[in-house]
Parts: sequence; C-alpha cells; structure tokens
Amino acid sequence: MRFRHYKGGVYELVCEATLEADLTPMIVYRAADGSVWVRPKDVFFQLIEVDGVMVQRFAPIN
Repeated sequence: MRFRHYKGGVYELVCEATLEADLTPMIVYRAADGSVWVRPKDVFFQLIEVDGVMVQRFAPIN
C-alpha cells in the first residue's frame, strides 16, 4: 500500500513490526529513493496540524 506524506513524498508500507525493547507496534516503510524508514504505528497514522488544519501525517493513495 502506498501513502503520501503531508509534505508530499510518496512511501510504500513494507510491513508492520514490533520493537523488541518494549513491544511497540512499528511501521516499516520505503521511500521512492529506496531508503527504508521505521516509526511507531501511532505516529505514522496520527493527525497533525498543518497551517491550522488537521491532516493525516501519511494519507493512503488510492
């Protein structure tokens, strides 16, 4: 599944993972340049305020 970051980048969700240290659910995702990133699942899917409007940090691309 592909997502667009609120700043414009397109990323592919690779998989969900679990952080060993404290069992935090994580999202592993890949940028268009091939770099691989990870962030907590709740942060990946959270709403953030941009110019006074609440938007998804990563919005799914249909």
